[in-house]
Amino acid sequence: MDDWISSFVFFFAVIDPVGTLPVFIAVTSRHSEWQRRKIALLAVAVATGILLFFLLLGQYLLEAIGVPLSAFQVAGGIVLFLFALTMIFGEGKPEREVEIIREGHETAIFPLAVPSIASPGAMLAAVVLTDNYRFDPAHQFTTASAMLAVLAIVLVLLLTANWIYRWIGNAGASIVSRVMGLILASVATTNVLLGIQQFFAV
Repeated sequence: MDDWISSFVFFFAVIDPVGTLPVFIAVTSRHSEWQRRKIALLAVAVATGILLFFLLLGQYLLEAIGVPLSAFQVAGGIVLFLFALTMIFGEGKPEREVEIIREGHETAIFPLAVPSIASPGAMLAAVVLTDNYRFDPAHQFTTASAMLAVLAIVLVLLLTANWIYRWIGNAGASIVSRVMGLILASVATTNVLLGIQQFFAV
């Protein structure tokens, strides 16, 4: 039970269900209520598939192509930082990107499923917490169940986002988008710095 709680807390921190909510509101502001519900279901489903893939096969994949975990963390941080900039400078986005965000399926996959829910930190956590050299299958199953519990919380929060959006409106969603962009940029920078530190510490 202690292992499950530990894994749950770790995944809750890196997936950040509460932090995903304002991102969801910001990027679905132009969609109808039923479209937002559909986007939420698809985003969580895609993110779950991605994180399960990294949980089961991520370590083998990174080892096969010779990529250290620290390099993966730096790359993920850079991607997250670029996405954060698009949130901060929303009106400066290329027209094509704006059109993509208006499409429900595209919005569910990017930026919601990746990198908001299945963030670089979450992918890295899935690999590290199921390290085949340190943990047996029983422990890995415990880790997987804790991760799925956090993803269930994400889904519940996103499905209740319609009520929150009705309260804050378009202007509120725009403000939230820029504030969250700054926070995500800070998180991304931290990921890059930690990845560099780990790389040179080896």
